[in-house]
Amino acid sequence: MGEIVLVVDDDESVRELLTRILSAEGIQVAAAADGQSAIRIFWEVRPDLVLLDVNMPLLNGLEVCRMIKQNPDSRLTPVVLVTGLSETSDRISGLDAGADDFLGKPFDRSELIARIRSLLKIKAYTSELESAESVLFALAQSIEGRDPYTQGHCERLSQYAVMLGEQLNLSQESLVALHRAGIVHDIGKVAVPDAILLKPGKLDDREWTIMRQHPLVGERICAPLKSFRLVLPIIRHHHEKMDGSGYPDGLRDEQIPLTARILQTVDVFDALTTSRPYRAALSSEEALAVMREEIRKGWWDPTIFTKMEGLISSGGLGQSETPDLLANLDLHKDGSGRFPVQSHLG
Repeated sequence: MGEIVLVVDDDESVRELLTRILSAEGIQVAAAADGQSAIRIFWEVRPDLVLLDVNMPLLNGLEVCRMIKQNPDSRLTPVVLVTGLSETSDRISGLDAGADDFLGKPFDRSELIARIRSLLKIKAYTSELESAESVLFALAQSIEGRDPYTQGHCERLSQYAVMLGEQLNLSQESLVALHRAGIVHDIGKVAVPDAILLKPGKLDDREWTIMRQHPLVGERICAPLKSFRLVLPIIRHHHEKMDGSGYPDGLRDEQIPLTARILQTVDVFDALTTSRPYRAALSSEEALAVMREEIRKGWWDPTIFTKMEGLISSGGLGQSETPDLLANLDLHKDGSGRFPVQSHLG
């Protein structure tokens, strides 16, 4: 199926003209006469680009543009505002609504085609990027599916990490990285055999050596995606500890990226508050008590832990949550009969 452009204009003659021009270029066209129809048709045909008039009945072009750009499933679709308005304030309003480009009326055919071709090429690149990310997310979820006791861990961790990042006033870019990392942080476990990953007892030295490679393997798997540049440090360092006893690099304190410290904090909490074959889930209070003990040992960031405690006490985060968003961890028992968090996290 070829490229599809949605033409939205309340003037039938304009719609017909744009349809003829685009069809002559081998581009499929869908058309709408008002803003409400535009939204409905948009979701029916999922166009590659939208040519959008500004002054329309029911919903104006700025409102339609804003609705498209605010939805995560459509925000990368290019929107070109075709308008006779030329004031700077009008263009500012369009940019504020998320428009990617502007085309004045009356428009030049050559300029119209050149701009559309340029934006369609960019859309093709972003679609490839989205496809690559989707493959990684699917791989991460298939790894999680190897162990039925960790089902839902990806979704919970992704949401918990973003919630905690918001509490710490992280940038939007960092929050997106936390969301992605929550899904793919344990993707490197694809290289860990089931005999090790699902072992109900303590791992021996050889098995631990293999297990501790998964952050490095995960980093290598995700490294080709430039959009994951802020995700890579989280994948690599989410098993470090504040006292330097973690892996793979033995980082200490502030050497561990803040986003990695955030993810490991919610990772530990989720590990403790979900059931395993050999023990029931701990309550939030019990899990926090275990984590306080390990903070005294110097393992986790106390400031981040305090923020998480606040979220839990306010009901914003906890084992009762079952978020529906888009990483796999396993627990192993030590010789004392206790289940240490380091073993929880693999």
